[in-house]
Amino acid sequence: MSAAGNIIGITMGDPAGVGPEVICKAVAEMSPAQRARVRIFGNRDVLQRAAEVVGADLDFSAPRTPVAVEHTPFDGDLPPFGRLDARAGDASFRYIESAVRAAQSGEIGCIVTAPINKQALNAAGHHYDGHTGMLAALTGARSSFMLLASERMSVIHVSTHVALRGAIERARTPRILDTIRAGHEHFRRIGVAAPRIAVAGLNPHCGENGLFGTEDSEQIVPAVAAARAEGIDAVGPVPADTVFQKAYHGAYDLVVAMYHDQGHIPMKLVAFDTTVNVSLGLPIDRTSVDHGTAFDIAGTGRANHVNMYAAIAYAERLAGAPCEPRQSDDDGVPIPLGHP
Repeated sequence: MSAAGNIIGITMGDPAGVGPEVICKAVAEMSPAQRARVRIFGNRDVLQRAAEVVGADLDFSAPRTPVAVEHTPFDGDLPPFGRLDARAGDASFRYIESAVRAAQSGEIGCIVTAPINKQALNAAGHHYDGHTGMLAALTGARSSFMLLASERMSVIHVSTHVALRGAIERARTPRILDTIRAGHEHFRRIGVAAPRIAVAGLNPHCGENGLFGTEDSEQIVPAVAAARAEGIDAVGPVPADTVFQKAYHGAYDLVVAMYHDQGHIPMKLVAFDTTVNVSLGLPIDRTSVDHGTAFDIAGTGRANHVNMYAAIAYAERLAGAPCEPRQSDDDGVPIPLGHP
């Protein structure tokens, strides 16, 4: 793999949120070799402000100090911490757009995204439901999938940022089968020879033989059967009230969740600070923190960067760069980021 392929591109996220702070904390713990493989798509002034807030001895004024920064300037004052700002939404979009172009041209091997604010993004005229949909649109991908990965459990979603009514409509056999395939291919890529995949049921007790709905028997069962016919070790539907407990204790490598909250709630319960959001089905690689902009604590220096460091480590794994341990460990109990 080329040297450029090992470069990790980090998008700064919403400048008014905690993204710049968690990036600065992560960069401060990197070795010189790891810093040399990082390129931030953001704004130097915002990063310098964040470095001062978190007490990191970092100077972003020079082109390569401490890491390369693709600088996008602001007209006028910087967006204030913790406030919805359309300028910040537009900036966060431009950081992502630039990083996508760099990934498509082979300048970077993987994108790591800091959190964006969907309201600010839409206020700026960029109408996406979040990172995953935006990245699919920017790359021309037919579809994409959200994988939440942690050391003990991983979940991939059939649908994400849609109303529950819409999620039920999307839980159709072709989409479920494509989700199973995407998860299977990804786990094989990261070294799991025969991934064990459990497909969660949609209805309580998987519909209880039609008593609580027929989607499980009519949509999920055929998808699992088709996956097994392709040689994929998939089982299901498995009742959602037990499948995550089984996965957490090692029965499965991956769970296919039917909708956003079905997968996110158990993941955030067992691995709130270390879950990594990975986009599958795109022509480029992307990982992300699994938290939001946390406007309530932005600018205080309290944001926990453990999730950002985990996202960077996963990106290094995908890009083929040698993963390095953090130079220092957290002391004390991590401070929750607040509501994403």
